[in-house]
Amino acid sequence: MKNATKKDAKKNAKKSVSTVPKDSAELKSPQGSISKFFKQLLGDNQKGSIRRYQKKVSEINQIEVSLKSKTDSELKAKTEELRKKLEKKSLDAILPEAFAVVREMSFRVLGQRHFDVQLIGGMVLHEGKVAEMKTGEGKTLVATSPVYLN
Repeated sequence: MKNATKKDAKKNAKKSVSTVPKDSAELKSPQGSISKFFKQLLGDNQKGSIRRYQKKVSEINQIEVSLKSKTDSELKAKTEELRKKLEKKSLDAILPEAFAVVREMSFRVLGQRHFDVQLIGGMVLHEGKVAEMKTGEGKTLVATSPVYLN
């Protein structure tokens, strides 16, 4: 008798199992479309961050052009100049100039110039966030800019 009830229970369980809808429209969750709606309405947070970083990279590139004509001793003096600026300004305010100095000095001393994405990685680190990079993408070079700034 016990075997018969187990078999009946298995049969009933198989009948009550729902099938997964094959139509992809049935699989879409309402939360997914709501999320998409708000991203379109308010903008994607990462896109805003990327735009902000790209503006800073443009500033760094402009400053870098003016630093190319400076001598090594003039570039060295920029460090003290930036320290004095910190009395009135924040780290974020002097970031473009500091990163440009590091980029130029890195090129002169190491022969390695920071790529724009490496500058963005440095900005991410400066903000206390994690920047994931693969082997060979220049993590050590990325770290020099926020270290100098801070």
